[in-house]
Amino acid sequence: MAAFFVAGVLQFAAPATALIVLIFVTSSAYALAGHASQGAVALALIGLSSALPTLGSAFFSGPLADRHDRHLLLRTSNLLSLVATAGLVADLFARPERPVVVPFASSFYLPLWLLLALPAWALLISSATVFRPAYNASVPRLVPTVELGRANGLIYAVAAVTSAVASLAVGLVLALGSTVYALAIPFVLFLATQVVLLGVRADLSAPRPRLQRKISADVAEGFGYLYSRRDLFELTISALVVNFLVAVAFVELGLYVLLWLRMTSGFWYGALVSVSTLGSAAGMVAVAHTRFEEKAGRYLIAFVLSIGFAVVALALVRTVWLALPIMFVFGLFPGMVQTVFLSSVQATVPNELLGRVFSADEVGSYALVPIGQATGGAVTLEVGVQGTFLFAGGAIVVLGLVMAGAFGALRGLGFSPQPSPATPTPTD
Repeated sequence: MAAFFVAGVLQFAAPATALIVLIFVTSSAYALAGHASQGAVALALIGLSSALPTLGSAFFSGPLADRHDRHLLLRTSNLLSLVATAGLVADLFARPERPVVVPFASSFYLPLWLLLALPAWALLISSATVFRPAYNASVPRLVPTVELGRANGLIYAVAAVTSAVASLAVGLVLALGSTVYALAIPFVLFLATQVVLLGVRADLSAPRPRLQRKISADVAEGFGYLYSRRDLFELTISALVVNFLVAVAFVELGLYVLLWLRMTSGFWYGALVSVSTLGSAAGMVAVAHTRFEEKAGRYLIAFVLSIGFAVVALALVRTVWLALPIMFVFGLFPGMVQTVFLSSVQATVPNELLGRVFSADEVGSYALVPIGQATGGAVTLEVGVQGTFLFAGGAIVVLGLVMAGAFGALRGLGFSPQPSPATPTPTD
């Protein structure tokens, strides 16, 4: 159990640290080259480069987790993340600056190193997407339902703290001007994950793998189950809209730091991400010690409203000293959402379906993220960084009010904790 716990902590912490490097280096490169206005589009390209491969891998990650050896799947997907990070290190070490001519947009500045970084980042985030359903579906094989909230809260909280510390270290290294050394941090995290996974000995596989079926049938079964559960379906739709709006704003976080807060050091970008991640960890631990189980849906609606208000607040401050505590609060509520969501699904979905349901939800929840990232670049060009954050935050608040008034099944989502791993019946 200890090795399984540590492997999840390290793997979940690593991708964010690589993304910090990629986003800040891109933002800085465009600003220094005199193409700051095009930086918003370049950041959107980073998001788009990974979004479609991520959605594609999410379609099949759940069926793979339900029908194959989860040990092997965890090790293989993490190894791909390690290889992708090594590719980013090599690219940014060489740093070829030659501009690439973009068809139909010849005036757009696209350095060769950024073009080469996009497929590496796509592989990294896609392999991490395959890792998640296999890991999350394995938790209830080891933990009784009465402990799911605390187990998920602890795993993801420690991962968030680890990510926060690593992100701060990345920011410090970037402030010293060393991109390659900053990327060494996620590389070491993925490498350590691979070593720790070798020590996992517990039986993690689904009870009844059905290898004789076509994988497309398993994909369809996961989506069918999600659609049949009105409470989970409403939650997925809500997450779809929230993730779209968060993507609109936060794909431009590098520009928020550079142009809105006027902080040119990579340290401050890393600091904002770090305090947000620490807030997420605090939220995971705090909600795990509440009695959220039987009123999980109502908790989730309240958390969505709070996320919206936090994004609006970020648009109203111009100093990093106010932005830092707001980012902590912003992270607090998504952390709570994650613990409540994972525990509710793990407790109310049969284990042989868990991987497919998690991947179906991930596809449904993140389907609009590519459009959100592209929209964020376009909106920022039109109304600026502040306008983008005001738009996204205000829309999330409106969504939370709609959820409270119209999503009755979601309001009834909940479960009764059980002392054994047996799957209880949903209370909705």
